[in-house]
Amino acid sequence: MNKKTSIAALLLLCITSMAFAQDTPVGLWKNIDDKSGKPKALIRISENSGELIGKIEKLFPEGEEDQNPKCDKCDGVNKNQPIIGMTILFGLKKDGDEYNGGRILDPANGKLYRSKLSVTDNNKKLNVRGYIGTPLFGRSQVWVREQ
Repeated sequence: MNKKTSIAALLLLCITSMAFAQDTPVGLWKNIDDKSGKPKALIRISENSGELIGKIEKLFPEGEEDQNPKCDKCDGVNKNQPIIGMTILFGLKKDGDEYNGGRILDPANGKLYRSKLSVTDNNKKLNVRGYIGTPLFGRSQVWVREQ
C-alpha cells in the first residue's frame, strides 16, 4: 500500500467507526407526548455496564402546573420525590437493532412498564415503547434528540 492508500483507508475506518458509535440512544432527548404532541421533558440517557439509564433533567410544565412536581402517585423510593432528577428508564440492554428488557416509569400515574426502544432517522429520533405483558399492549412515543 502506498501512503495515499494508507491514509484513505485510515480515514474510512475512522468515519465508519464514528458512524457506528453515533447510532446510540445515549444522549439528551426531548420527550414528545403521544397524545398532545407537545414536549413534556428532557431526558438524559446514559449507559452503565451495558444497561441504559434515563433521568429527567427538565420538565416543560403548561400554564399553572407545578414547576417542580413530586411523584405523588409513585410507590417505593420514588414516592413524593421530585420528578426532575428521577430515573425513569432503566435496565435496557442492546438486542440487535433495539434495546429491550428494561422498565420505564410514567411519573404522571406512578406506574412502571416494561420497555423497549430503537434509534431511527439517522440517530435523530428514539422510538420508545412502554407496555404491559407484550409490546402489543402499550403506548409508544417518539423522542427527539437535543443538540
